[in-house]
Amino acid sequence: MKETKKTTTPAPSLFTKDNYMWMIAGIILVGIGIILMSGGKSDDPNVFRENEVYSFRRITIAPIMILLGLGIEVYAIFKKPKAS
Repeated sequence: MKETKKTTTPAPSLFTKDNYMWMIAGIILVGIGIILMSGGKSDDPNVFRENEVYSFRRITIAPIMILLGLGIEVYAIFKKPKAS
């Protein structure tokens, strides 16, 4: 039997450097949102401080940052490379 050598070309990369940059930006935004949402530990567990738990930062800014980060992640995945 004769052996035949098949030459295979590597598959083109699914994402470009631009896609990865957008993905990193989205991950950073999600991380910032999670950091903004964290905290609120009380010194005394018997005292409930409503202004700490329901602060504007935790219930408004942090979820917006997380949703923006997730939106950027979706954009980064669906973004097509520029035509050369």
